[in-house]
Amino acid sequence: MRYADAGVNIAVADEAKQRIRHHASRTFTPGVLGGIGSFGALFALDYKKWKEPVLVSSADGVGTKLKVAMATGVHSTVGGDLVNHCINDILVQGAEPLFFLDYLAMGKLEPQVVEQLVEGMSRSCRKAGCALIGGETAEMPGFYPPGEYDLAGFIVGIVDRKKLLTGKSVQPGDALIAMNNKIGAELLKPHLCYAPALKGILAKGWVSALAHITGGGIPGNLPRVLPSGTKAEIDLASWPVPAIFKYLAKLGRIDTDELLQSFNMGVGMILVVPPKFVKPVEVDLKKRREKFFRIGRIERAESGKSRVSFTGSLNL
Repeated sequence: MRYADAGVNIAVADEAKQRIRHHASRTFTPGVLGGIGSFGALFALDYKKWKEPVLVSSADGVGTKLKVAMATGVHSTVGGDLVNHCINDILVQGAEPLFFLDYLAMGKLEPQVVEQLVEGMSRSCRKAGCALIGGETAEMPGFYPPGEYDLAGFIVGIVDRKKLLTGKSVQPGDALIAMNNKIGAELLKPHLCYAPALKGILAKGWVSALAHITGGGIPGNLPRVLPSGTKAEIDLASWPVPAIFKYLAKLGRIDTDELLQSFNMGVGMILVVPPKFVKPVEVDLKKRREKFFRIGRIERAESGKSRVSFTGSLNL
């Protein structure tokens, strides 16, 4: 019996790896040592740039959006989506990305699909100055049905210890500024990467905390960066809800509480900003032509009470 008889084709795997190597090499930064293909990826830190470096890491998957990609045959967007999601997750702690690794598992390797996925990842990595440094491609016939796959990403970033965002400096009176994620009506549109837009703001120390609003919505994510004794008060009428969420709410007859617990409703990132920095932050975002809305503020909270309270109604 040959390995190929089990459904694993080494020649096809080699072709896929060549396509991966082409796209990944275009993302390499000065810190990358060696190339794609080693057992472990190598990256050298620039100790002249970082005084007291802290590494920040995260891992994530694409989720059920993969079903949409498989149904439409469009795969490059989910690759970029994965990278941007991981970048945003470490951005909220003040980190900038260093390198990214992916894990791709399929029932049968299809080089064209692999190339679309990696091209999307490399495109997002290049925009963020992040190196696609390595990963794993697994062919597992019988484990995944034909045409299906799973995709996960792993990222490592860096921040100086003094600039690490922990949320400890959040105070009652801080403003909440939401950045719109521009999802539009297309289910496959990738996460917006907020790192370029917020790089200058973070460098100047204008925010107390950042919250990446993903699964669990605002109630499930914003409290993660709020210290005890504080809560967020949010006006639901203060930002426009993208059309896709209006459609889903109507189609599924979903009430407001469930919508807020399940979706971000167009709010991709929330900035917690001290009052003295609100104006310069808004000026900076306007210069970059970023969509943002002041959606609320931080208040004192009693122990055991809800960490997020809402007023007004969603624009559905």
